[in-house]
Amino acid sequence: MLNRLRLVLTVVALALAALPARAFETAATAAWVYDMTTGTVLMDKNADQSLPPASMSKIMTINMLFEALRDGRVTMETEFAVSSRATAMGGSTMFLQESDRPTVNELIHGMIVNSGNDACVVVAEGLAGTEEAFSAQMTERAKALGMMHSTFANASGWPDPDHRMSMRDLGILAQHLIEDFPEYYPIFAETEFNYKDRAPANARNRNPLLELGVGADGLKTGHTQEAGYGLVGSAKQGDRRIIFVITGLASEEARAEESERIVAWAFRQFSEKTVAKAGTRVAEAEVHMGAAATVGLVPAEDVRLLVPALVQDSVTAEVVYNGPLVAPVAKGTPVAELIVHAPDLPDRRVPLVAEADVASAGFMKRLTTAAGTLYARYIGTPAS
Repeated sequence: MLNRLRLVLTVVALALAALPARAFETAATAAWVYDMTTGTVLMDKNADQSLPPASMSKIMTINMLFEALRDGRVTMETEFAVSSRATAMGGSTMFLQESDRPTVNELIHGMIVNSGNDACVVVAEGLAGTEEAFSAQMTERAKALGMMHSTFANASGWPDPDHRMSMRDLGILAQHLIEDFPEYYPIFAETEFNYKDRAPANARNRNPLLELGVGADGLKTGHTQEAGYGLVGSAKQGDRRIIFVITGLASEEARAEESERIVAWAFRQFSEKTVAKAGTRVAEAEVHMGAAATVGLVPAEDVRLLVPALVQDSVTAEVVYNGPLVAPVAKGTPVAELIVHAPDLPDRRVPLVAEADVASAGFMKRLTTAAGTLYARYIGTPAS
């Protein structure tokens, strides 16, 4: 039987001089904002719609190269050849020539800082032989990473009707880069790279947040006529890190303003609170045929969640488990789930474990319990 125990977890709201979180409206046509620290989606606007990602999709090419580094297929010093196809790329480039032999390190900087379309083609051909083969590998790898709304037709984000990503997928990829490649991720925060001093005018990172002192440290801008202006961004303040993805803005200025607004909103409009301490009993579960009639239910780790500022409602929760539990029950075994409900945010589901061991009851208690059950069935009333 599914048992539900309702709880009330009181969280004091912070009095911040700003509008409630629910009042935020973004000018982006699609957006996804995610608090990495608590695993909370703060905004979802058309986040699963497959859209042209422009140069934001370069972070998938960068990811493929990071994975090649991790697997030992290349090193930072490995040199790649430059094809005529790469040098013919238009748009933003790092101004490669066919006689160049750029290193992996240089190509990473060229893709991140210069948004080099030529660098992306070089990487694709260097890893997979052709850009077409590389694009197929990107699509396959994206699915393995849980990116269900992404298909790739090229390595650079060059306009193509078959080249699409969702904002959520871009956010998933950003989280993967941050968590799995801490040794390379700081490159996303670098503000300048000028390959062989060929293009001082294209040497600056286009990310508008990097020099604003808001904790921003990545990741990639994008722009085409079809896509509008977009940004995959991340910022860290204190112990919290957010990821956000926006697209469809009308200008560089609009992208910069909206990005700064989102970062301010995400950090100022939500407060991280501990609603249950690790090892603290939040409820009890019945135990059938046990040496004890109940067992305490506790979280294995502190339960922290975000609470919107200015919210006057209490945070509520319920404990759900299939019960009664059947003895023996081992301490630390996941046996229930705490579901926390906070206004305007997705439910947070946290596993609860048994607080202590509960051995099977002795013979006499088992006999008494069995007799009580049979008697209850006989007279048509539930056993206690």
